[in-house]
Amino acid sequence: MEITPKTNIELIKEGNEIAFEQVFKEHFKQLHSYAFSFLRDEIMAEEIVQNVFCKIWENRDQLKLNSSLKSYLYRSIHNESLNYIKHHKVKAAYELYYINHVEEGYHHTEEKVMVSELEKHISLALLTLPQQCRTIFQLSRNDQYKYREIATHLNISIKTVENQMGKALKILKTKLVEFLPALLLFMVKYFGVLACERSWYER
Repeated sequence: MEITPKTNIELIKEGNEIAFEQVFKEHFKQLHSYAFSFLRDEIMAEEIVQNVFCKIWENRDQLKLNSSLKSYLYRSIHNESLNYIKHHKVKAAYELYYINHVEEGYHHTEEKVMVSELEKHISLALLTLPQQCRTIFQLSRNDQYKYREIATHLNISIKTVENQMGKALKILKTKLVEFLPALLLFMVKYFGVLACERSWYER
């Protein structure tokens, strides 16, 4: 006697593995193609079909059909596929947010720590500078004085200011050798590219 779909459902609800396997084999290929039409992924489509049948088996005692078995299976594949796509989009959006915000925040914090450490070592290195050299450096860095303004303020020539700044930066480079990349950025930020280059490459 041929087993009808209705009988299959009744047998599955009773825990009949043979009936369950028959339904799976009978509908797998068509359901896989249907899932693939949503996902465009062979492996994921197979997983979707397997997930649907796993849920049917796990909840077999509560299984209720208001339509044909085929319609029920297709509707289940449809819903499972859309849920996967929605979850995948949320996950992708979160990963994008993480890349753009969390990691950026981490690197920003890391950079702040590095700058703080550099500032501390610069302050210690400044104490080793001769008095005039340190004064000129601090006027340029802390007070944002231009070389001409420093020369006027201290009643010295612009050439003296340039020489003393070059001397200060050379000493700092020696004292802060382990921070050279950060120090280079520091000098560009505070003294400009040209001043930095003169000090960095001058022997």
